[in-house]
Amino acid sequence: MAELDDLGALIARELPSLIALRRDIHAHPEVGLEERRTAALIQRELEASNVACCAHVAGGTGVIAHIPGDAAQAVALRADIDALPIDEATSLSYASKTPGVMHACGHDGHTAILIGAARVLARIAEQRPLPRPVTFLFQPAEEGLGGASRMIADGALTGRIGSPVSEIFGLHAWPWLPLHTVGVRDGAILASADAFTVHVNGRGAHAAWPHLSRDPVVAMCAIVSAAQTIVSRTVDPTHAAVVSFCAMHVGDAPNVIAESGIMRGTLRALNSSNRAHLIAQLRHVASHAAQLHHCEASVEFSPGCPATLNDRRATERVRDAVRAVVGSKLVEMPTPFMGGEDFSAYGEHIPASFFLLGIQNEGAPALPPLHHPTFDFNDDAIAGGVETMCRLALH
Repeated sequence: MAELDDLGALIARELPSLIALRRDIHAHPEVGLEERRTAALIQRELEASNVACCAHVAGGTGVIAHIPGDAAQAVALRADIDALPIDEATSLSYASKTPGVMHACGHDGHTAILIGAARVLARIAEQRPLPRPVTFLFQPAEEGLGGASRMIADGALTGRIGSPVSEIFGLHAWPWLPLHTVGVRDGAILASADAFTVHVNGRGAHAAWPHLSRDPVVAMCAIVSAAQTIVSRTVDPTHAAVVSFCAMHVGDAPNVIAESGIMRGTLRALNSSNRAHLIAQLRHVASHAAQLHHCEASVEFSPGCPATLNDRRATERVRDAVRAVVGSKLVEMPTPFMGGEDFSAYGEHIPASFFLLGIQNEGAPALPPLHHPTFDFNDDAIAGGVETMCRLALH
């Protein structure tokens, strides 16, 4: 197709302004469901390229855009737009201007890439119809607030604007892959992510008379210790799973045994059966370990995202697209990762594929990990990300 031959030139024309946009978004981060400035910027950029869009979705800050094409069903391309409640610790000229909030997960880069893809595809559509319609999902609230489910509920896949969607693609900046590489994997690529809170109730007493207490500290330690056997002794050793306790609070004084305490953490699994198993086992272990120490425990769960499962045929389309990008290298990821991504919600409705965009410069010091206060997206990855997304749309 002639338009594929023109992609490099079209992207090169857009690249300087996309870098400026990415840095502007980085400097003005907004957490989930508060991305009003970001959404307005996205809407402005789309309308400037004559791309039809529907704003104020998914809790008010999501944007859905659409370019018509010849087929009855659309392909969707998705970017997450929210930032994290982290204090930025870089010295960048475009560092966050909002105390306590920063783009520490590359969503600024994802957003710029999708704006770039929309611009380029709009230019192509001015010359000839696209082979199929393209829907662009600028999704808020990926970081634990259910943004994908909100987008789906607001018709993102069923034609809220344009045609119904038959398959969807998303990407994520990956500091552990070299620049100009793309990581792909059939099946599970990321884990489910559920949060839990364990409430432990006992009986308080003066620390000098511990025999009068029902010490929640001892019970909490027993719960944490016993919970380590959930994965090691009740999950198939060939299946990856995680039970992590990450926060604990009990008592305030050095000489008083508290009445109660709480613990918080996360459960991770790569399939729905293990996900349900971890939840059931944590309830069981917490209750019985607490009883051994004459306390009571209850567990509350905050359901997060399911595992991200890549459709085989959709992922093969990603492979074809990456192979066509000059200078881009395809990397088959040998194992899944235990991080979570709510892109997984789309895959419960239509074929979906989520791929990893390398951003580590060769020979440079290792980039900080995602969610680190010194993380920054690599602008040199924007062009490859835009071209891969465009090729997926034009397949």
